[in-house]
Amino acid sequence: MTDDAIARLEARIAACELCAQRFAATATAHEPRPVTRMSATARILIAGQAPGARVHASGLPFDDRSGDRLRDWMGVDRAAFYDRARIAILPMAFCFPGYDARGADLPPPPICARTWRREALALMPQIELTLLVGGHAQAWALGARNVTRTVAEWRRHAPAVLPLPHPSWRNTAWLRANPWFEAEVVPWLRARVAQLLR
Repeated sequence: MTDDAIARLEARIAACELCAQRFAATATAHEPRPVTRMSATARILIAGQAPGARVHASGLPFDDRSGDRLRDWMGVDRAAFYDRARIAILPMAFCFPGYDARGADLPPPPICARTWRREALALMPQIELTLLVGGHAQAWALGARNVTRTVAEWRRHAPAVLPLPHPSWRNTAWLRANPWFEAEVVPWLRARVAQLLR
């Protein structure tokens, strides 16, 4: 029953055009292309922010340098990462939001999470670890407003939830300034992921 319900929901999401006018008005003037990977068996959920331009083109979540870094943090290869039976991916917004006039990423439209998130999560009660990737996911799930503080207090949310900085290469300076993340959080994450993927 759950597989059928997930398939029906993903079909509805794939047809969503709530943000069509918003996207048409961006510098990229693109059409909606929702990118999700829901699962009735995955024990790990990645709650990211929104697909980027490359993911919009490929239709494969985290199919970019951010994904390479996230997979490294998790200690998994591409085959494990994209095994829908083991890892689900449900960003805060399912479509690429576009760029502003300066070429910067626009934030994920909140209407996406408000419309779809509760129903989607209800169909995946088997999730044991949710990775909150970036500030938008942390704000939605935890009401958090400061990524550094939220990630530093990761033990408050473990083992069911783990807030992470966004793995964008733009955050390399953040990683250098916060060496505790790779020294403390990443080893815990790798061990937890390995345990759940057994």
